[in-house]
Amino acid sequence: MLDDEYFMKQALQEAQKAFSKNEIPVGAVIVFEQRVIARAHNLTELLNDVTAHAEMQVITSATNVLGGKYLTDCTLYVTVEPCPMCAGALRWAQLSRLVYGASDDKRGYSTISPFLLHPKTTVNKGVMADECSDLMQIFFKKIR
Repeated sequence: MLDDEYFMKQALQEAQKAFSKNEIPVGAVIVFEQRVIARAHNLTELLNDVTAHAEMQVITSATNVLGGKYLTDCTLYVTVEPCPMCAGALRWAQLSRLVYGASDDKRGYSTISPFLLHPKTTVNKGVMADECSDLMQIFFKKIR
């Protein structure tokens, strides 16, 4: 059985893709029945769209694969804690489980509005947090 670290490594690969495109390096994958059904990374610069976060991209992709708008029985792995916009979208999608790496003390949903996720969504935070955080720090040092 594949574990949270295995799937977070998949999300980190997506974050690396964002990094290479000069996007804020956030990556995400959605897993259903122990299989990655969708992958995405930030595309806000490329698409000139503030809503093109990795989570928003991966929600759209996963719902297309599943043929419906709900992500019940799915787990989202994302390298950085979702923002309130993304947490709200995850609520509407009725995501069963959220796993994230680095916390975002300034813009993360848990700081701004901790009740945004669906009440049945379970959360596991801090999976590979150091690796996820390091990638963000390297990126922001590079652009400053």
